[in-house]
Amino acid sequence: MTDRTRAWRRAQRRKHGGYTHKTEPRACWQEKQWRLLYFRSAKLKRAQVLGRFWPYREWERELTDADPINVLFVCSKNQWRSPTGEAVFRNDPGVSVRSAGTSRGARHTISIADIRWSDVILVMEDKHSSRLRAQFRDEVRYKKLYTLDIPDLYKFMDPELVEILREKAEPLIWGD
Repeated sequence: MTDRTRAWRRAQRRKHGGYTHKTEPRACWQEKQWRLLYFRSAKLKRAQVLGRFWPYREWERELTDADPINVLFVCSKNQWRSPTGEAVFRNDPGVSVRSAGTSRGARHTISIADIRWSDVILVMEDKHSSRLRAQFRDEVRYKKLYTLDIPDLYKFMDPELVEILREKAEPLIWGD
């Protein structure tokens, strides 16, 4: 058996006429190089020619039409605050909402299925996030969990509660 070193392979290549397979130039070479254009106007023009969305915000808007963001509102009894959050954001395009409560006497007690469904979890108080982290540690670990700091002082669809929810929840839902 011969020792097939680099020198042996080179000699074989010379003997047999070089490489046996030819590489073709890339068909998408022009599309690949458009990223090297530095001016915004040039990038916009090239992206338009290629049929792509640029800048990122326009792409994000297009994605929200296809895949809604799943938001879970959580309070204690699922009686006033979290159902209000669900009602406020129910008709927003690009958002799918649910609500749940942490106590056993809640209208809808939070479950693993709710947590797995959600992309963003918005809890009303710190005690709710603590309870979720204690009960569903592994499920909540990689979820976006935010505390809104809304006390239990409001009734269902209270105008002040609606305003606070819009003010605090919208940046958390759309900002990520």
